Amino acid sequence: MKLIRLISPLLLFVVTIGPAAAEAPSDGYDKTIQATAILRSGETVAGQPIVYPRVENPEVAAVRVVIPPGAETGWHRHPFPCYAYLIEGKLSLRMEGNRTVEVKAGDALIESVNVWHNGRNDGPEPVEIVMFVTGAKGLPFTVRTANP
Repeated sequence: MKLIRLISPLLLFVVTIGPAAAEAPSDGYDKTIQATAILRSGETVAGQPIVYPRVENPEVAAVRVVIPPGAETGWHRHPFPCYAYLIEGKLSLRMEGNRTVEVKAGDALIESVNVWHNGRNDGPEPVEIVMFVTGAKGLPFTVRTANP
């Protein structure tokens, strides 16, 4: 829990900074601190515009996902916005409609909302992902299906 409290603000800062913010800090900040923009977008990986959920009981969750070589997530969708950062490996993300996106270590993405997709690790090493979800208390942020 302490790790989540430490990482969450940092990841949200890094994900939301723009190219100008990726320069060395100024105005009295330690000049040895480096900030590098890894993602800035107004749409999901499926091309949908970003829409923040309006729920009564908002909740942010952080999840570490490890996918072994040859394994896949199975077809699923997210009813809430999810933001992912690949720490290790390479993931082939197939979405309904036969669109495939390749994501590798160091990439960040804004997952599609309510679009069926399946992630597969075709590489020789595990895929490790940290995912943040802006959802609602008591509601699942992943819905699974056998066939989309």
